[in-house]
Order: sequence, then C-alpha cells, then structure tokens
Amino acid sequence: MALRLEDKKEIVEAVNKAASGAFSAVVADYRGLTVAQLTELRAKAREQNVYLRVIRNTLARRALVGTNFEQLNDSLVGPTIIGMSLSEDDMGAAARLFKDFAKNNDKLELKTGSYEGKLFSGAELDVLASLPNREQALTLLVSVLQAPVSKFGRLLTALKEKNEEQAA
Repeated sequence: MALRLEDKKEIVEAVNKAASGAFSAVVADYRGLTVAQLTELRAKAREQNVYLRVIRNTLARRALVGTNFEQLNDSLVGPTIIGMSLSEDDMGAAARLFKDFAKNNDKLELKTGSYEGKLFSGAELDVLASLPNREQALTLLVSVLQAPVSKFGRLLTALKEKNEEQAA
C-alpha cells in the first residue's frame, strides 16, 4: 500500500515526537512473526509504557534526526520494529520487553539499542534490559542506606550482651 506524502509526514512527526521524549530505544527485526505475535507484543508494550512502531527505514531515519537516537540509523535495515521507553520510572522497559518477548519467539532478532547516547549491540542489550525501574532503584538505595544502621544496631546488641555476661 502506497503512503501519501501527508501520511509519511505524520508518521515521521509522530516517531520524532516519541523519540524526543524517550529515554531508551531498541531496534529489532520482526521477520517471521505472525500477526497474533505482533499483536501480543503491542499489548505488552502498552502495558509497560513503551512506544512501539513498525516503520519504513527511510521514514525512521528521518524521524530520528535531531534526537538522541540518531546513531540507530545504521541498524535500520530490513523489516524494522522500534520500541522506545517513554517512562522516566522505567528507562529500560523497551529492551526488557523485546528481550523477554524474544525468549519465547526466536523469530524476533534484536539488532541494537541506545541509551543516553550509547549504542548497544543485540548481544549487549542485557545491560540495557537490566536497568532497574524506579521502584527497584529506590529499594536498592534504601538497602544500601540501611546496611550501616543495622550493622551498628547489631554491634550495640552484641556489646550489651557481652557486658551482661561479664556482670553475671
């Protein structure tokens, strides 16, 4: 189906707007996935606040110009699906979504990803996928802050028990 010039401009504008507000992006080859599998992927993307788009490579290249994801242009070859993490609370959501989906669907081939100007190959996307979401990051911070306090409390308890043993 041929797209009109106006439709192409709308697509480029929509992807550019999403890329401008996104925190990370992942490019994958979806060749061989069924419509049902793509529908399932789109549903999961909506749940995780990931912008997902099947787009022509020439339009994607134009849309990514002027964004943090311009370095993804080299990987825009063949059937391409782009996922972008839009939530500040979960910056690795797109990579995690694609990685988890690829476990059960070997036809989805992860090409590259980008986060804060760094380019990750398909094999390196584990780093991007393992970024903690906001809740996980806060939990890690609290546990790091809590460790010295709990150790100090155990030390005081041990000293108290030692003094009680010596007094008895």
